[in-house]
Amino acid sequence: MLNQLETIQEIRRLANERDALILAHNYQRDEIQALADITGDSLALSMEAARTDKRVIVFCGVHFMAESASILAPDKIVLLPRLDAGCPMADMVTAEGLRQFKSKHPGVPVVTYVNSTAAVKAESDICCTSANAIKVVEAVEGGEVILVPDRNLGHYIAKRTSKTCYFWEGYCPTHDRFTVDDVNRAKEDHPRALFMAHPECTPSVLALADHICSTSGMYDFAKNNPAQKFIVGTEAGILYRLRKDNPHKEFILPTARLICPNMKLTSLEDVLKALQTMSPQITVPDHIRSAARDCLDRMLAIPRD
Repeated sequence: MLNQLETIQEIRRLANERDALILAHNYQRDEIQALADITGDSLALSMEAARTDKRVIVFCGVHFMAESASILAPDKIVLLPRLDAGCPMADMVTAEGLRQFKSKHPGVPVVTYVNSTAAVKAESDICCTSANAIKVVEAVEGGEVILVPDRNLGHYIAKRTSKTCYFWEGYCPTHDRFTVDDVNRAKEDHPRALFMAHPECTPSVLALADHICSTSGMYDFAKNNPAQKFIVGTEAGILYRLRKDNPHKEFILPTARLICPNMKLTSLEDVLKALQTMSPQITVPDHIRSAARDCLDRMLAIPRD
């Protein structure tokens, strides 16, 4: 039985031997983020997978993220250390369900959050992230749009566009169970702290936020704002890098419920086993991959600010 240091050393040795790049999502365990070659949000990591000249991608995240990496880098071997690391929100919509929803709104473009399966992306017109969602919606033609699968992100977008929005009634359980009472208690305990919230939170929680942004936006906001205290309205894993990048600032998690059990499944031992066995491998069937890639490419073609 290896201790933690020995496990890390063996992971690094095997990663080098296998020509592997280790990616970790911002919500992963601290020790996984510390181990990773690159940390970031799901789409940024998938783009790194496509850019790298490494042969193997070890994706420490959840299933749809590894799928996105496989879509953008079909020539690479993509490993997901925990095959049971899923995303409840992504699982709330199926390709067949989306087809039925589209039939009720014929001709209306579908904007699908990257937090979705490859099969659902393949049924969509364009993807978005929490950071670029409004820009994507504004870029699609017409005055109506279907937003899938997160109703909370949908409401956030709808308040910031003149377009008619139709929501799929999905949600992130971790963000959805974060309440107004949680925020108010944190504000009472830390009256000078700024509250930054992820748009996957409910509209009532977002109404209390000083700043609404993606995980990457939170890193920038915390770094560039002179405030010394921040209440963090997203999954607890983000605290690792926030505290690492801003050692003299304080970051408060307003409730212990802001922990995603799926994001916390992957352990160092799982990463080591994945490299030892070169499994589980994530692939996307060609007919789905092609349509899903088109959906992602349309988003990536929108000029950045």
